[in-house]
Amino acid sequence: MFDKSNKTSPQRRPEEDQALRAQPPQAAPKPKPASLIGPGLCVQGDIAGEAEVQIDGLVRGDIRVGKLSLGPQGRIEGSVVAVIAEIRGHVKGPMKARQVRLYGTAHIEGDIAHEQLAMETGAVFEGRSVRLAKPAQAEPQTGTAPAASTAA
Repeated sequence: MFDKSNKTSPQRRPEEDQALRAQPPQAAPKPKPASLIGPGLCVQGDIAGEAEVQIDGLVRGDIRVGKLSLGPQGRIEGSVVAVIAEIRGHVKGPMKARQVRLYGTAHIEGDIAHEQLAMETGAVFEGRSVRLAKPAQAEPQTGTAPAASTAA
C-alpha cells in the first residue's frame, strides 16, 4: 500500500544559490535633502515644488511646497501652501497645510487652514484657524446597480 522508497526533496544546485546571494538586497530610497534659503538671503518671487524647503532668510512671494521648515530667523511675506509646515519664524500671509506646527518662536499674521494644528507655548498667532475636512474615503460598493429604464 505504501511505497518505502527513498524520495528526497529536490536539491538546489550551487549555481542557483550563488545567483540568489549575488542579488543585492532592495535598499530603501534615500531621502532627498531640503533646499535651503540661508540667513541673510532675500528671495523675491514665488517658490514651488514638491520637495522640502528650509527657509532661514526672507522670502517675499508665495510658497507652494511639500514640506516647509521656517527657521527662527526666517521670514515669509506671502501665502504658504504645504503638506507639512513647521514654523519657528515669522509668516505674514495666509497658510494652508495638512499639518501645521507652530513652535514657541513662531509669529503668524494671517489665517491658517489645516487638518492638524499644534502650537507651543510662546507662539503668536493673529488670524483665524479654519479646519479642513479630511479627504473623503471612497464608499464601499453595495453590489446593487441602479435600475435602468428603457424607452421605446
